[in-house]
Amino acid sequence: MAEAAAHVAQHGPPTTFLRKYVFSVDHKVIGKQYYGLALVAVFVGMFLSWLMRLHLINPNAPIWGLHLLSAVGAPGDVMTPEYYLSLLTMHGTLMVFFVLTNAPFAAFGNYFLPIQIGAEDMAFPRFNMMSFWTTFLAFCFLISAFFVPDGPPISGWTAYAPLSAVGSDAGPGLGMGQTLWGLSIFTFCIGSLLGALNFIATTLDLRAKGMTLSRMPIPSWAWFITSCIALLAFAVLLPACLLLILDRVAGTSFFIPAGLVISDKLQPHAGGSPLLWQHLFWFFGHPEVYIAILPSMGIVSHILINSMRKPLLSHKVVINCMIAIGFLSYMVWGHHMFVSGMNPYSSLEFTFPTLVITIPATILTLIWLASLYGAKLRITTASLFALGFISMFVSGGVSGLFLAQPSIDIYLHATYFVVGHFHMVMGVASLFGVFAGTYFWFPKMTGHMMSETLGKIHFWITFVGAYCIFMPFHYLGLAGNVRRYSAFTDDFLLPLIPVHKFITYAAILTGLGQMIFLYNLISSRFKGAPAPENPWDCTSLEWSVPSPPPWDNFGGKHPVVYHDPYQYNVKGESGRDFVMQTSSERVAEA
Repeated sequence: MAEAAAHVAQHGPPTTFLRKYVFSVDHKVIGKQYYGLALVAVFVGMFLSWLMRLHLINPNAPIWGLHLLSAVGAPGDVMTPEYYLSLLTMHGTLMVFFVLTNAPFAAFGNYFLPIQIGAEDMAFPRFNMMSFWTTFLAFCFLISAFFVPDGPPISGWTAYAPLSAVGSDAGPGLGMGQTLWGLSIFTFCIGSLLGALNFIATTLDLRAKGMTLSRMPIPSWAWFITSCIALLAFAVLLPACLLLILDRVAGTSFFIPAGLVISDKLQPHAGGSPLLWQHLFWFFGHPEVYIAILPSMGIVSHILINSMRKPLLSHKVVINCMIAIGFLSYMVWGHHMFVSGMNPYSSLEFTFPTLVITIPATILTLIWLASLYGAKLRITTASLFALGFISMFVSGGVSGLFLAQPSIDIYLHATYFVVGHFHMVMGVASLFGVFAGTYFWFPKMTGHMMSETLGKIHFWITFVGAYCIFMPFHYLGLAGNVRRYSAFTDDFLLPLIPVHKFITYAAILTGLGQMIFLYNLISSRFKGAPAPENPWDCTSLEWSVPSPPPWDNFGGKHPVVYHDPYQYNVKGESGRDFVMQTSSERVAEA
């Protein structure tokens, strides 16, 4: 293993601008590229959500300049119901694929996995470069759907067949726009598979001497488990997208049944099953929840241990719980299909593992909370976002217990209750992990510190704002507010419009609060205070190298690991309360 690590860096230092900053094979540059792409995607997705929220509170009001985005979708700056669905589709696709998959997994994983395990680079540096540029190409395909004549698709980010499969007969955006969507996700799957293979090979083959699996930091375990999940999940979604494209352009009938009439036209297809698309998509879709959340779990665990200055009650149990979650994530996809006409016995079979998967998630949460008890926590922006992650994960996860029951889910499934649930547990919680990781590792990535004052202001705006936005969604769902509706004109929905106005104002203010983060991020990169070598007194390998690390991470030296990654609250020969993994000094409990 050490010999493999010694020979990984077959490429020398970059000598040209293109090779150093654009077509780089350095995992650290590629990690920054993924982070930059996720940053662009999240602000585009947030802007689309603003447009949708403004339309919901006053469907007939013009939104200034919207006709510049789509003259057909917003004649006179008034959004049509179909264009609302287009924005919903693009918002969901951008956030799920290009933000929640890219930022916590591809960005931070690319940058820090090799350093945390003592490797000089990824196992396949050129594959790593290919994975990013393939993902970037997928992003370009998706964004180009805004600029084709029929606009983006209206089928939602889940692209349910047969709506997504029959072509332009089904409505606006379902011509070239839907084809571009399928091509985008197909291409994204290729990039994700390349990345997952790279992560697995790197973790198994390039660990430094002494870096056993049990000595890997929790984030490295999280990225490794996530890459195993992604390898199987995206391997299913990739052929599903290919079959969808073939139905659209090649006359096949994988997802289109016989005798289907759309817009008074008999569709020339026979023998397909719309439910086949749901099975294939959700077999990917539920593991995707954990592709988004597991890396943040690892990041949060790592930051909490550092902030508490003591190990978790058992970090091995944390790792085993993440493994269990990854394994069980493939057994629960059917709970997304309770309203599809599923046999009640099949529903029961999916209910049981859905409830079982809450057990390791609950154990994780209890370990975090019990470890915090009695700890003298260092309050930093990173630790605040780590605590915020736990809050959002618990608040969003509790509502999942209701949705695991078919009898309750059938009532709530098509309502805002589900929207509130997955936004909190998958979206906001995962982003809190990304924010925590950004504030924690920014000094290592840039050599500069971010402003703690601005960071804490950003945290409180985001934390309070997220609850103001998504907790009322649960109330709306219980009141029967149907999701995907572009206007609430029915009598029973009219009393809910004030709630939507509150959510809209909260969403705009919370979104504006993210400008504080953006300013802090950019200004600190150039004007931030110089970062000490180890500002957080952390023990893992990334803090044993300069900030930012050299191109081969360890300056030509090969680290040797002597300890597990969380030697806190110990008394070493140096007299500090922590011992680095690379230190050969003996340790004793403080």
